[in-house]
Amino acid sequence: MSEEEKNKNNPLHGVTLQHILESLVERYGFKELGNRIDIRCFLINPTMSSCLKFLRKTPWARTKVEELYINDTNKNKN
Repeated sequence: MSEEEKNKNNPLHGVTLQHILESLVERYGFKELGNRIDIRCFLINPTMSSCLKFLRKTPWARTKVEELYINDTNKNKN
């Protein structure tokens, strides 16, 4: 399978972490996002830059945010 074929099936291909976070914050707000995903940076003095910094350094947290984004995007398509 070529790299292009792999990317075609990847729902996150071409989507930046910043876009993902902005979309989720716009939809839920930091407080609700912190309730859905237990990450303190969403609940204690959240800023876009501090959350992005944390998510870039913490693979398990980034994975949870990406999964929520994918699930949320799939719900909106149906």
